[in-house]
Amino acid sequence: MPEPMRIQRALARAGVASRRRAEELVAAGRVRINGKVATVGQSVDPSRDEITVDGARIAAPPAQQDAVWMVLHKPAGVVTTRRDPQGRPTVFELVPDVPGLTYVGRLDFMTEGVLLLTTDGTAAHELTHPSRAIERTYVATVRGNAARAAREAARGVELEDGPVQPVAVSTRPLGKGRHEFEVTITEGRNREVRRLCEALGLEVERLVRTRFGPVRLGDLAPGQHRPLSRVERGAMRRRK
Repeated sequence: MPEPMRIQRALARAGVASRRRAEELVAAGRVRINGKVATVGQSVDPSRDEITVDGARIAAPPAQQDAVWMVLHKPAGVVTTRRDPQGRPTVFELVPDVPGLTYVGRLDFMTEGVLLLTTDGTAAHELTHPSRAIERTYVATVRGNAARAAREAARGVELEDGPVQPVAVSTRPLGKGRHEFEVTITEGRNREVRRLCEALGLEVERLVRTRFGPVRLGDLAPGQHRPLSRVERGAMRRRK
């Protein structure tokens, strides 16, 4: 049975929004608990209290021991959100309709690859916190001086929101002026790899996240998903 928790955590675990976005929803007065406007940090028991967002009731999040974990190969042109005001396709249209399902680390509209989804909202929040330093590997198809860019990236690059110091970076030619630029980082700031490539003078034609922590993309086709293996689930728990 779900335990008492703060309202923003309950919303995140129910898959309504990230914890930060949930705080914004509460602060805006759009969340009610048993008919009364909620306040940020208010304690709630999802198994007993009626929680609504914009008048729509949310389901109680599933118990932690029953958490669902899956990996989706997110295609380009799909939004990492539950609902999109512009009517674009979302990642939740590509996976089963599981109550409380939320994503672990957003991918931007045109970026492809590994996207973890889980019903364990607390783990989703913890695994994306910078203090966890979980490695994410991206492979970009680029044009430009990739060899020089790799050398510069290895020394660290200053972006407008702080430095990027890759754990590993490599490149190989693909022919016709194109190169594969692979970089591993331990954080997930907004469009970080794209901004890194731009700062290095590289034009990105395609960007794929091939690994998040212990979970690799492998031969999973775009738009397809699979449950995490027992080994992957165990590795993810150790990283919480």
